[in-house]
Amino acid sequence: MASRATWKGTLKLGFLSCPVALYTAVGEGDEIHFNMVNRRTGHRLRRLFVDAETGKPVERDQQVKGYEVDTDRYVVLTEEEIEAAIPDSTKTIEIESFVPRDEVDRVAIERPYYLAPTDSVGTEAFAVIRAACEKAGTVGIGRTVLFRRDRVVMLCPEGPGFLANLLHFEYEMRDEAQAFDDIPAMKITGEMLDLAKHIIGQKKGRFDPTKFEDRYETALMELIRAKQRGETIKPPAAPKRGQVIDLMAALRESAGVAGKSSRRSSAKSGKSSAKSKTSAAKGKTAPAARGTRRKAS
Repeated sequence: MASRATWKGTLKLGFLSCPVALYTAVGEGDEIHFNMVNRRTGHRLRRLFVDAETGKPVERDQQVKGYEVDTDRYVVLTEEEIEAAIPDSTKTIEIESFVPRDEVDRVAIERPYYLAPTDSVGTEAFAVIRAACEKAGTVGIGRTVLFRRDRVVMLCPEGPGFLANLLHFEYEMRDEAQAFDDIPAMKITGEMLDLAKHIIGQKKGRFDPTKFEDRYETALMELIRAKQRGETIKPPAAPKRGQVIDLMAALRESAGVAGKSSRRSSAKSGKSSAKSKTSAAKGKTAPAARGTRRKAS
């Protein structure tokens, strides 16, 4: 059964247009949600707004939105005034430009949707726009009003349709320097780099999302079922964590060469020991030989 559309409208490129629908590409699934409950009575709690100064409850019809312009000073806005600021929805995604995919900052991507045509009449126009976009190796950048807000949309050809990514505005994105400026410049070379590359080579594979389980959700559900059965819940023992002191030793251990190094060292020490024994044996006869040569001279 087809998914329920989140939004329906028109995709437009110049004079080409076709009816389309957006479908959620990422959902919450069976994520566990909690309610706040009174421990004594077991009753669900209700949130209540109170005046910060008087401590008295405020009735719903007296609750308004305010923007803080100074300490404890607010510009109050009514729902009607806020509604008037919402851009008019034309129900149209209008493609304004086509750009190379790598020019769009990955940090800008907010949320993915699937974009598909909604009827057979507009399917051909949709297919033309999609095919031209794929052939040019570009993504379409468009604007629309979604969920009461002005949105920028990036359209990437995906299968027979588009992957429509909502994009953050420039003012919403943080500069990477805020996080990376304090990282010192380091040049990694030699055995350390070789070992790291070896570890990566050992772990190379293909991404399979089915291999990853939400362990937190699973543990929570097991906990809930155990509580339902009246079982006593014991907190798990804290895992022991060893402190890595020698980075090179840790790399060798991870690469699986630590044992080999030890064996090589043992083999070398064995050979050295054998040589020592041979030398020692020769050493016992050497003085007599040297003495014999001196006598002969």
